[in-house]
Amino acid sequence: QVQLVESGGGLVQAGGSLRLSCAASGRAINSYSMAWFRQAPGKEREFVAAISWNGGSTDYADSVKGRFTISRDNAKNTVYLQLNSLKPEDTAVYYCAARRFIAPGRTKSEYPDWGQGTQVTVSS
Repeated sequence: QVQLVESGGGLVQAGGSLRLSCAASGRAINSYSMAWFRQAPGKEREFVAAISWNGGSTDYADSVKGRFTISRDNAKNTVYLQLNSLKPEDTAVYYCAARRFIAPGRTKSEYPDWGQGTQVTVSS
């Protein structure tokens, strides 16, 4: 099992940017697909972005494509999510998730390891 800790959330105005980090411990993540999900108040947790073990493949939800970028640094055991051109509807708790030896996907039930989340609030 890998432990995940997200950071980098905060309050930002619409149009602004944030960079989220997900630091892993307990195991090297170079065999893990990694993903970001988010959950807004009163809504289900939804897929945001995913990245393959070596960064060679990425996937994005349509709602964030062209604005968010997922990346990883296996040497630092860390995954990142760059959030640009933020909108009020991006307000949510953002969670990092990991799954081993399986290609990245969009289904949250297929990720056994999760962080505690970091709050992103976008004001209009």
